Amino acid sequence: MSMIEQFVQQIIENTSYEELDRVYLVNRVRALVGDQDKEVVADSELSLAQQLTDLAIENNKIDDNLTSREILNDQLMDLVTPTPAQVNRQFWDTYQTSPQAATEYFYQLCQNNDYIKTKAIAKNIVFEKQTRDGQLQITINLSKPEKDPKAIAAAAHQSSVQYPQCQLCMENEGYLGRLGYPARSNHRIIRMNVGGAKWGFQYSPYAYFNEHCIFLDEKHEPMQINRQTLINLIDIERQFPEYFVGSNADLPIVGGSMLAHEHYQGGRHIFPMMKAAIRTPFSLAKYPAIDAGIVDWPMTDLRLSSSNTDQLIAAGTEIMAAWKQYSVPELQINAKSADEEHHTVTPIMHRDGETFILDLVLRDNNISDQYPDGIFHPHQDVQHIKKENIGLIEVMGRAILPARLKDEMAQVEKYLLDQPNEIAEYHVSWANELKADNDITPANVTEIVHQAIADVFARVLEDAGVFKNDEAGQAALGKFVAQFN
Repeated sequence: MSMIEQFVQQIIENTSYEELDRVYLVNRVRALVGDQDKEVVADSELSLAQQLTDLAIENNKIDDNLTSREILNDQLMDLVTPTPAQVNRQFWDTYQTSPQAATEYFYQLCQNNDYIKTKAIAKNIVFEKQTRDGQLQITINLSKPEKDPKAIAAAAHQSSVQYPQCQLCMENEGYLGRLGYPARSNHRIIRMNVGGAKWGFQYSPYAYFNEHCIFLDEKHEPMQINRQTLINLIDIERQFPEYFVGSNADLPIVGGSMLAHEHYQGGRHIFPMMKAAIRTPFSLAKYPAIDAGIVDWPMTDLRLSSSNTDQLIAAGTEIMAAWKQYSVPELQINAKSADEEHHTVTPIMHRDGETFILDLVLRDNNISDQYPDGIFHPHQDVQHIKKENIGLIEVMGRAILPARLKDEMAQVEKYLLDQPNEIAEYHVSWANELKADNDITPANVTEIVHQAIADVFARVLEDAGVFKNDEAGQAALGKFVAQFN
């Protein structure tokens, strides 16, 4: 069977299109890839859409560059994807059976139509290692494509484009894409209500964990952490009890990469922080239905657990408000400077049956002459591994490390084995420490490097912790929580 014929058959089998639509669909596909057809390469590693994209290049329908390929691939996959209204209808009809059945339907759809880039995600290097701060999860992110050189060049000459306003806006659903902006023709968003407002639910195209999803406000408004945040997180947990949900902090340095649009992340995954035990219980005098405690974790995490969501919202709001005003100058913890606020939280919620579990991770974005990138940010001596912001996912113990490390660690391994290498200068001191501390062989060198990366990530989390896990830090944290007793 030819490429176009087989692809049209897929469209008919997976959408509301019918046999009578076949000729129409053939012409829709030919308009995208050209009239010259070819037989399907059965044993190819390329998907049928990718083979059609190659055919379009041969037929001079598109240029051979990353942007054009991405746009055409997603246009083709849009044809095998039900319309947004159909997807929403199927989702909410399935939801009546169970929330999990609905998310499984939507997740499978987003994999089948190549919105979730499963082949690209499979390239990521993922491993877990035990460290002094517990079992940590490491991801070297190889899934996101490199930026198109043509897009980079074109961006220098483009005027500001305001549509869509950002990559989280609902206007991305079905958007063609352009140089420097991702294709979204096959993108679908589930509409829902969260905390009395209109929101959307979608999956992340380059997922970092199982069913990595995003909940996004219909309005393009800046992120903010407040009482409404806790109301929203509880509402989402009620609707999707099998998922965790959390928000990045709402300040630079300690916040996520997209502060301009209110959104949360979630998914079906157990993070190391969720499994961490309570180190020190504390009381909340006004909220007897809540179990509270300081979590045994390198970052400062206050955990509140209760089936009484009203008390959970009230207590969480009170703690967040107190933290915004709280300073310990001798520990470089300062809530404000001039008119600028420096304190916020990373709030994360999951459920254990009828119990809602809220983790409030305290954040501080101050800088100093000694730590110009952030006092509670990865310090310079670990930035050869991780220098980017510590966001929601990393707070919970899953490192998202840059793609550069794949090749750089290969050179580190050669260096450790005294083989010819091109090790980056900023890894040399660290590599020398590994040499001195380990009996390194070809059989164990990768294991040693992976363990060392996890140990560095443990240090990264310790750097980002506001109240350190030492006598002075824990004494100061004890005084902070004592005010609620």
